[in-house]
Amino acid sequence: MLNSIFLCSIYKYCGQTFWEFIGGNENIYTDIIEPLGHKAKEHNDDYMVKYSQMVNKFTKNFIDLFCDNSGAIDWNRLVKFNSEKKT
Repeated sequence: MLNSIFLCSIYKYCGQTFWEFIGGNENIYTDIIEPLGHKAKEHNDDYMVKYSQMVNKFTKNFIDLFCDNSGAIDWNRLVKFNSEKKT
């Protein structure tokens, strides 16, 4: 029977120490914040445009299906659509 000993070390790095370990630069944690913020804003602006488009699309579909010509909700039509027995 072979006897072996397995030794390992587990290190816990957090905050500035973690980013210095990953990037080799003690200031990398602050150096990357500004560019990340700009990228996040670009994606957020794009997301909001697409989100607004979908809200508009769903709203139009709801109005077309469940509102009368005055824009009021036709509750009977909505309740029937949601609860009527399907055949």
